Amino acid sequence: MTIPKVVHPDEVYTERTTESLAHMERAREVMPGGMTANIKHFTPYPLAIQRAEGCRFYDMDGNEYIDYLMGYGSLILGHGHPHVREAMMRQIEEDGTWLFGTPHEREVTMARRIQKYFPSMEQIRYANSGTEANLLATRLAMARTGKYKIAKFEGHYHGAIDSLLVSVHPPQTDAGFHEGPHAVPDSGGMSSEVVDNAIILPFNDAKSCARILEQHKDELAAVIIEPMEGGVIAPKSHFLQKLRQITEKLGILLIFDEVKTAFRTAMEGVQGIYNVTPDLTTIGKVVGGGFPFGVVGGKAEIMERSSPLRGSDIFAGESSPEQQPCEKALFHSGTYNGHPLILAAGLATLDILESEFESLVMRTDRFREELSRIFKKHGIPMKTVGSGAMFSVLLTERNEINHYRDMQACDHDSRKKLDKSLFEAGVYTKPGNRYSLSVAHDDQALMQTLQAYDRVVPEALL
Repeated sequence: MTIPKVVHPDEVYTERTTESLAHMERAREVMPGGMTANIKHFTPYPLAIQRAEGCRFYDMDGNEYIDYLMGYGSLILGHGHPHVREAMMRQIEEDGTWLFGTPHEREVTMARRIQKYFPSMEQIRYANSGTEANLLATRLAMARTGKYKIAKFEGHYHGAIDSLLVSVHPPQTDAGFHEGPHAVPDSGGMSSEVVDNAIILPFNDAKSCARILEQHKDELAAVIIEPMEGGVIAPKSHFLQKLRQITEKLGILLIFDEVKTAFRTAMEGVQGIYNVTPDLTTIGKVVGGGFPFGVVGGKAEIMERSSPLRGSDIFAGESSPEQQPCEKALFHSGTYNGHPLILAAGLATLDILESEFESLVMRTDRFREELSRIFKKHGIPMKTVGSGAMFSVLLTERNEINHYRDMQACDHDSRKKLDKSLFEAGVYTKPGNRYSLSVAHDDQALMQTLQAYDRVVPEALL
């Protein structure tokens, strides 16, 4: 099979990134599209990074960038933070290995640490990604309720799970009305049955949510939501509280997917900001210290359904005397669940955040304000949306961004053009993506970024 070469019309980009291009051509020979995660792709080819430190990384051509992608928000301490490195080395030296395959003390230590900020997570299970965490959360909801459909919101991403990989980025032509969104598949290889069974809700529209949920209450196990859409669009006043009231009234569980927002929007997540208690919560990214990690937690009576003590389990061996005959425990397992090396990294990350998170948020807020001044100076409409140490730059004249459709109406092509122009000035995020700051983004890096914006904005957008 002949693999076609990548062609890029931007001569400046290609001249600066010849090694990235060569890498992608080699990679396409052994991996579909040259990568193992579609999210890493952007046209015509992505940068291939060779090394990183703090808030900066370097591509294969030796070009330096201030990194604002930060592992899609995972690296809130920056690249290679010494406290995390030391904690991992200490774990290996003390334990003599990096994997037990058995229960160990750090599993309890991390659970207690998480509960300090997320008291709604009365019991906790570990997984290896946000996707896995959401898969377990939905299974727990189904076991609890005896119902087998999950409602999700338009524009919300919960991982590569067929039942939830629907209407994440639907085109307006297929999506129907905001008040009653159509289910639109976001991937090939999905059965029509999955799409037919999908129930899609409009974010920040409590009245429409109530109507749709009432209509499907007898078949819905749960509603899953990013309580801050995409990690950046805030819920309207009382929207989450109203959603909580509606789901409780109808006997539908409420799942908060805080994979993006936990320990980044706020230490206590969005549920802490708005004082809403979901039945189940999923977290990941930051709390894994930059390693594959996910957590599910919630009400004890729901979480207990995954206990091997509850019933027969396909791998648990002998049965427990307390279990009911023929009762099956909800299956959840994974060789790397609660990996001691990852828990050491996560605990070390929380150590630093507990003293530095507040100052990080203050720097992020000042940075956003200065970005807004630059765009205003050049007469280009722009607003930033987000909270805590994460936000997105939107090229729009809209005063409010309340949901996915408002976001889609922004000028995304110009935003991507701007991001690519910033590469040459040494500023990186994946074109069109949100900005995730870290404690390593010091005043020097932020000033350098602002100067780059001031120079590039009129060149790219006027």
